[in-house]
Amino acid sequence: MQIQITSTNVQYREDEVSSVSVSFNGRDPERQVNLNGRIPITAEEYNGNSSLPALAKVVKRKLIERLELEEESE
Repeated sequence: MQIQITSTNVQYREDEVSSVSVSFNGRDPERQVNLNGRIPITAEEYNGNSSLPALAKVVKRKLIERLELEEESE
């Protein structure tokens, strides 16, 4: 799955990052599955991962976590 970061909305509190909302698009290599949305991440997750490739990895991890939680609740 290829994830492309389309925007980040960084929230600050007292001159420090408090949270970040990462918007993304994604697709599989065959272009049969398309995703898009917004993933909230914490300041800790953002710090050290602010480059686009690093943010894409964080988004992938968060998507996998959500999919696994959904499976567990079924």
